[in-house]
Amino acid sequence: MREVTVRTVCAEDRVPVYKHEGDAGADMRADVPGPVTIMPGESAWVGTGVRLEVPEGHVGLQFPRSGLGCVHGICLANGVGVIDSGYRGEVRAKLLNLGAEPYTVNPGDRVCQLVVVPFVRLAFERVGELGGTDRGEGGYGSTGVR
Repeated sequence: MREVTVRTVCAEDRVPVYKHEGDAGADMRADVPGPVTIMPGESAWVGTGVRLEVPEGHVGLQFPRSGLGCVHGICLANGVGVIDSGYRGEVRAKLLNLGAEPYTVNPGDRVCQLVVVPFVRLAFERVGELGGTDRGEGGYGSTGVR
């Protein structure tokens, strides 16, 4: 297992935690002084109290928790957060309430999950035409499912 350096700035000293063996996402918890209620259609910043050193050649991806999204309509306002290896600030989550009811985040609640993956940095080369494929320009619905 590879190690990632983490500095917590919250009183409870919470680090991201994998809930089950084999999980790709490590749960991150809310570091807030008290309950934060997010009304339907509104969003709120929620700190995690965590700063980390994503290894060079990797990126931290911050995903919403599926239970929050599917059950309560709580997602990340930016869809997926990108934590670059050079970033050293606190990882925060901008939670958006797409549900019909107010949702309250309490201190220590699991609010998002962190996945760290390697990436390839590319050199983009401008060309006049792209190479052909069987699919071509077929996009949404091109497989017959609409």
